[in-house]
Amino acid sequence: MRKWLGRRSFWLRLSLGLALVLVASGYGLYTWLLADLPPVSAVEQRLVRPTTQILDRHGRVLYEVIDPAAGKQISLDLSTLPRACIQATLATEDSRFYLHPGVDPLAILRAVWQNLRGREVISGGSTLTQQLARNLLMEPAERYQQSLRRKIREAWLAWQLERRYTKDELLALYLNQTYYGNFAFGIEAAAQIFFAKPAAQLSQAECALLAGLVQYPSGYNPLQHPDAAKERQLTVLRLMWEAGYLTDDQVQEIAAQPLRYRSRLFDIRAPHFVMYVQDILAQRLGPDRLRDGGLRVYTTLDLDLQRQAEASIRYRLDLLNCRIPGLCDERTDPNRRVDNAAAVVLDGQTGQILAMVGSPDYFDPRIQGNVNAALSLRQPGSAIKPLTYAAALDPAWSARLGLQPLTPASILADLPTTFYVRDEQGGNVPYQPLNYDRQFHGPVSVRTALANSYNVPAVKVLQRIGVPSLEQIAAQAGISTFTNEYGLALTLGGGEVKLLELTAAYGIFLDGHRRDPQAILAIEEVVDGVSRPLPGFQAPEATLGPQVIQPDTAYLITHILADPVARIPAFGEGSVLELPFPAAVKTGTTTDWRDNWTIGYSTRRIVGVWVGNADNTPMLDISGVDGAGPIWHDLMLAAHPTPPQDFPRPETITQVTICAPSGLLPSRDCPRTRQEIFIRGTEPTQVDNQFQRISVDLATGLRAGPDTPPERVAERVYWLLPPEYWDWMQRQGIPIPPPATVAQDSAPGRDQLVDASTNASPLVLSAPTSHTGYAIHPGVPRERQRIQVAGHVADGRPWAELRLMMDGIPVAEARQAAQLSAWWPLEPGPHHFWLEGRMAEDGPVVRSEQALVVVDDLTHAQPLTVSRQP
Repeated sequence: MRKWLGRRSFWLRLSLGLALVLVASGYGLYTWLLADLPPVSAVEQRLVRPTTQILDRHGRVLYEVIDPAAGKQISLDLSTLPRACIQATLATEDSRFYLHPGVDPLAILRAVWQNLRGREVISGGSTLTQQLARNLLMEPAERYQQSLRRKIREAWLAWQLERRYTKDELLALYLNQTYYGNFAFGIEAAAQIFFAKPAAQLSQAECALLAGLVQYPSGYNPLQHPDAAKERQLTVLRLMWEAGYLTDDQVQEIAAQPLRYRSRLFDIRAPHFVMYVQDILAQRLGPDRLRDGGLRVYTTLDLDLQRQAEASIRYRLDLLNCRIPGLCDERTDPNRRVDNAAAVVLDGQTGQILAMVGSPDYFDPRIQGNVNAALSLRQPGSAIKPLTYAAALDPAWSARLGLQPLTPASILADLPTTFYVRDEQGGNVPYQPLNYDRQFHGPVSVRTALANSYNVPAVKVLQRIGVPSLEQIAAQAGISTFTNEYGLALTLGGGEVKLLELTAAYGIFLDGHRRDPQAILAIEEVVDGVSRPLPGFQAPEATLGPQVIQPDTAYLITHILADPVARIPAFGEGSVLELPFPAAVKTGTTTDWRDNWTIGYSTRRIVGVWVGNADNTPMLDISGVDGAGPIWHDLMLAAHPTPPQDFPRPETITQVTICAPSGLLPSRDCPRTRQEIFIRGTEPTQVDNQFQRISVDLATGLRAGPDTPPERVAERVYWLLPPEYWDWMQRQGIPIPPPATVAQDSAPGRDQLVDASTNASPLVLSAPTSHTGYAIHPGVPRERQRIQVAGHVADGRPWAELRLMMDGIPVAEARQAAQLSAWWPLEPGPHHFWLEGRMAEDGPVVRSEQALVVVDDLTHAQPLTVSRQP
């Protein structure tokens, strides 16, 4: 009996000890896991938030984020919200919301499977209630920890919320507290900010769009990334279909509904910049920290310069559209169809954004004013060309390609040229660029080609360095949008860019280093009325980015873009591109008149301007120098209250006298010389041999031979260019060197067709080029849409008859002529052109090779976008 009592006492003590251990462990586990969590009733207390202020660089308030629900009990009633908004939210965030107790085991298993398949965290499996618990009840430092402890604590709070509130109350709380971007917390604020209407009036399409913003508010912001927002809306509609809320036909119908973004009126300065800053804050701090409020954000913006930029844009657009009485030229069309413009001013040394205007009026829905055109994707036209030339001029880039670098004196052939590029099916298709003036200029220097923005030389330079080189140098300069496969048209603006990134990319032409745009100087948080630096946030240092090109290459590009004499052929003297201080500048215009640009810089500021329409409709005959140029001129003056210093010349730059037409060292027969700069080691060493003296027989016009009488011999200087230039020389009236002897005429039979591709062809059709396509554009008067038709006799001697033919109908004709040209107004359809004539009155009819031209009538269709200049 005593032994039994002893064993019982032992087991009692052991059981008691184990119980104590379990209690202690449970208490410890509880303390570690749950003890410090707030009560779920705290969600109502945390709805009241202090304000956040966005300030300019001098501390002036740009915008104060005031919570419209501060001090009020949030409404938990779903009856005022459209059913489509509720369905879109549930389908996107938690399709089993009404079936689980706060934690969804099926969603967790699905997330685990997706993460294992993807070998990374793709899905978290959090329910809508868990999101509420995390965002409203957990501390910011813990919300995004990837730990089991955090998930358990989150699940516990979600279960507690489900016990305290009904499902409808939780859903309403979620809809009224979720961050939708643009400082909009809650669906009511989002409806007001994005669509200028109460949430109760949202359409099905608008509900689907807002529901899609929650996952990535800054990336899907429809005012800055409308294409991404639309794609996300389509995803939400697909999820609604999968959840059974919509049929196939309803999805198609809703997807086709237009989305007209508007903004409610509120007290804000520099609105596009403020919204740009809030996206940066959301990415760096998280939307939850924005929700907590109490921040003072000091930005880089100069409010005075911002106001000047806004005023210039409004004034210049009014001038273009003849909206200012007494200042409109009577010859100007009062409807130039241009309503929008954007501008960016950067500090040239730090990349800090001093001004950002996304449209002339943020609150004008007629022009989609709240869409930030400074961040929208647009085609840059020839404003991208300096990057092409930079890669070709830079010794380091050229060395990687195994090429000798070009110099500003290098000669490029601006002649009709057919390039063959790959199409979508993998075949080769002809590509024939044209210049802005529809003319070809023969041999031109790199300086002349870039300063006047000639297209054909730019394409040849890109062909020399390769499209990947332009993509790489653009990416290193800060352009992030060249992500597709491009052809040679990339150098003419075939890819899309953002104004802010392209403007910053021009920073490499100051000293070779990239400038990354900076918008925030410092962030402070206000605690108990005292401001202190926000823990964990550090503003980027004002340092230069990586070196992209050599400093001496940057100086070559700058010297060309700052040369007012070099650009005279295209822009004339005294254009808006000239300033009372040293500045480099480049313009760009797309062929269809949808986008025009002017981007330029001094040693202190970089200014970029875009002009066009937010809905992508074409303007009426407005180029970069007409539309964006005057705004750029205004902003450059406003950004330089004192004149900047001249661009410093690197010690590696030398200056040499060259023969201007050939780019070589001058000879005694060179007709014109000029000064040119070079990177040391790339100067020309060869004396010009293009201009040579030739003895001519005055009687025959041929070269004098040993038997030619001296009195018939005259010595003349000829420009000895390769045969590819002879057509251009004929049109310019430049004499071609005479042959040594009289050629034996081999007259073909009557009406025989002659193949112009052989050397025997006596007639040459020089324009148009065969297999060329043209489009009749709705933005240009029909009488101005013409192409040149031209041809000449190969040896330069007059023929008895010459006729330019189109589909068998004469376009122009002449007697005793060696060349012939005319302008033909575009007409839709395929057309064949050729030159024909008779060498003698009774001779046979000889024809050149035919050229096929196809004209498309796009007056009532969407024109293709091809770059033009300037």
